[in-house]
Amino acid sequence: MAGRLVRTVNGLSRTGRTLAAGAEGRRPATAAAPRGATAAEAGFRLLGRLRRAPALHPHGLTCTAEVEVVDDGGGPWHAAWLDAPGRYAATVRLSRAAGLPRRLPDGLGLAVRVEGAGGSGRPLDLLLTSSGRSRLTRHLPLPRADALGGPYSSLLSYRIGGRTGLLAAFPRRGRAPVHGDPASLRGALDAAPLVFDLCAETSAGRWRAFAVLTVRAPLPLAQEQSLGFDVHEHSAPGFAPGSTLAAVRRAAYRGSREGRAEAPRSSLTS
Repeated sequence: MAGRLVRTVNGLSRTGRTLAAGAEGRRPATAAAPRGATAAEAGFRLLGRLRRAPALHPHGLTCTAEVEVVDDGGGPWHAAWLDAPGRYAATVRLSRAAGLPRRLPDGLGLAVRVEGAGGSGRPLDLLLTSSGRSRLTRHLPLPRADALGGPYSSLLSYRIGGRTGLLAAFPRRGRAPVHGDPASLRGALDAAPLVFDLCAETSAGRWRAFAVLTVRAPLPLAQEQSLGFDVHEHSAPGFAPGSTLAAVRRAAYRGSREGRAEAPRSSLTS
């Protein structure tokens, strides 16, 4: 199965037009849809259907969590949920991007759903990926084994008030390395919560902390199950992802969800 998935991923760029044609047979194409978005939706649909799970980050651990907004003394953010003290219930999914064997480093994912932070009772989703620390590598996914071994980045910029910058989560250490596979994460959480400082990048390239994320207890969900995180669908006033690749990302999310729904019902676990 793993070899089949790798071949599928490597072949997406060669088969994009064929897949897109199939997608158009199911949904009328619109003139405004970028070609890349159409191919991404079709490709992610296929991969989601084959995996019977999210196209990326197919295996993960979903946990209860909380987010506490902090005042770093740097002035207002001009985003409602950050400009007042607050503590929010949250759900977190920790995952491995490609689903590689445990012995191999993988891109590690940190997906966060903050309940009520989107305004009018709506949730806010954050999607962060293991990355580097420098001003260049914070834009790039970085495979690693240790879930606490470095920062997680949004990779693409957010609009926060009138400013633009990346988001990041910095794990607090003080404990032995924790392997990023679900079983190891579950064992680590049995011992103590995982704590991350959530930060936003300033125009000078520095980081401002805006909240503390505490990941607590695993939920009784299968590794393949996911809440369907979507940063475009679940954003907040004054706090939303930028327009870079927005259409492609929306299409990829949609394709992944539809692929999972199209998988044989007898074998679906999510």
